[in-house]
Order: sequence, then structure tokens, then C-alpha cells
Amino acid sequence: MITIDGSQGEGGGQILRTAVALAAIAGVPVKIERIRSRRLKPGLQRQHLAAVQAAAQVSGGSLEGAALGSSEIAFVPGKPRAGDYAFDIGTAGSTTLVLQTVLPILLGAAGPSTAIVRGGTHNSMAPPVEFIQESFLPALRSVGVVATLELLRHGFHSAGGGAIRVAVQPWENRAPLRLLERGKAVSRSADVLTSSLPAHVAAREAEALKHGLHWSRQDIASRVVPAHGPGNAIIARLRFEEVAAVFTAFGEIRKPAEQVAEECARQVRHYLEAEAPVCDHLADQLLLPLALGAGGVFRTRRPSLHTLTNASIIAAFLGPVVKMTEDGDKNWTVTVRGQR
Repeated sequence: MITIDGSQGEGGGQILRTAVALAAIAGVPVKIERIRSRRLKPGLQRQHLAAVQAAAQVSGGSLEGAALGSSEIAFVPGKPRAGDYAFDIGTAGSTTLVLQTVLPILLGAAGPSTAIVRGGTHNSMAPPVEFIQESFLPALRSVGVVATLELLRHGFHSAGGGAIRVAVQPWENRAPLRLLERGKAVSRSADVLTSSLPAHVAAREAEALKHGLHWSRQDIASRVVPAHGPGNAIIARLRFEEVAAVFTAFGEIRKPAEQVAEECARQVRHYLEAEAPVCDHLADQLLLPLALGAGGVFRTRRPSLHTLTNASIIAAFLGPVVKMTEDGDKNWTVTVRGQR
């Protein structure tokens, strides 16, 4: 059994998700201690509990210690099992983070699978559905992954009530990734999403985003979306020949619309300051599938603590397969040695 310190590095739920996914794929039992011990609410919260329970279900495994607030779990996996699954977080916890846990496992199953995940679809501190649909999954398609994601209903904090559906084929033809340049710019756009909020919120955010990025009005659209409760998110997209980057900011109670827009604009400007094609969030997400597949190489900005921690958890199961080197001019090259 491999033992993982859940407080190391970034110390968040990513450690838990990567560890149980790798355990299920490798068929190796894992114990995770001190789970999220440095967080304001330590231990397993609803979305973390749903993620590890989902991993056990799709791998035919068993769990010990899987309860709300638990600081330690033991997971003994079986083998990845194809099927039609449904997981309900029960709160506005992130559906995409549960998906992040089960997707690598289902790719190793013998047949096609589907999964519906209910909870939050647009949460701060988690990738929104648009990031998975438009940035992450297209990058995985280039390495042979066949998977689609459908947004069934928006779910914002704190009402939740959203749902996504993923369809996954077995990962048969694994190819290495080479993503060193963005290529020519293709398009740019942004959506201001609101639910059960005054119209002036979207209007102010769109105007502030336009000025913050020096975009035209035609680049920014506002949409009212159905959801169980009030919510607000800005989704900005930059499409290039080789990659798509997606950036998000979320509205909160007593948070001015202009501040939400500036948070999103700042992320876009940060990405454009360097020439690296892979944004911080995509860099983190790519490590595990590349390590499980045929490997690859990509360029990004200075790796975040989140990315460094993810690499260390992967190393606990597969060895030092991730190498990161600084190229200068704010860019880094990440090389991942694959298993196939």
C-alpha cells in the first residue's frame, strides 16, 4: 500500500483525486493521510467524498474512512469497469472535479461508459464546464482520447442543482502530445452568464471586460441561463491554431461587477504576456493523462504549486516521469514520460 501525505505541497483536493485515480488504474492500494489538513475546513468535504466514492464505484474497489470530515482514507481498488453511472454530490460541489477523478479510470475500462454528475458546474476554485469542453478535452483528443462532455443544467454556488454528462470510449490509440506553440490566433470571445440577477450586473461586467481587454462589443455576449438559484460567471476564450485557452471569474455576494470583470481580464492578460501555449490550469490537468498515455512535451509559464504537487503524487506511483525545465522569458518546458 502506498501512503500519501495529503498536506504536502498545495495540500488540497487534487492530491486526493490524483492518488485514487492512479491507485485504481495501477491496481495498487493507497492510504491518504492528513487530507486537506491546512484548509479552513479540513478533511473530506462533499465533493471530495463524492469523488472517492465514484472512483471506488467505477473500479469495483473498497473504501475505509470515507465520511464527511474524515482526514484519512484507505482505498483498495479492483479493476476499471465500463458502465453507465450517476453521481450526486448533494451540494454545489464541483461536478468537473468528480469528473477529473473518474475520467482517467474509465479510459482504462474495456468498453464505453457514460456518467452523469450532479452538483455545481460553475464554481470558484474549480475548472468550469467550458474549460473541460473547449480546452482540456480537445488537447486530449490529440493524444487519442475519445470523450465528450455535455452541460445538462447550470449549477452555481451555493444552490447547486447543475448536471453534466460525459461519454467515454476506451483509450486504445495513444499518441504523444507536442504542444510547443500556440499557432496563429483564430478567435476571441467572452460570455457573461447570469441567473436570477438584475440585468445591470451583466451589462456592467460586459462593459468593464471590454475596456479591460480592449475588445469590441461583438466579442462579448451576455446570456441568462436557467439554474436553481442566483449565479454569475464570465467565460473568456482565446482560440489559436494549436490550443484554446479558457479563463473564468465568478460573481459573489457584495463583489462588484467591475471586480469580477477585472479578475477575468487579468487572467487573459497574464496568459498573453508569455508565448507559452498551455495555461496554468491546463498544465496541471495534462500531467496525469500524459503520464498514463504515450507522454509528451508542452510549454507553459512557471508551474504553479498545484502543478508541482500533482507531479509529486504521480511520481509516488509511476516514478519521476515529469520533468520541468525553465527556458527563460517566462516560459517552461514540461516533458512527461508515458507508460505506453
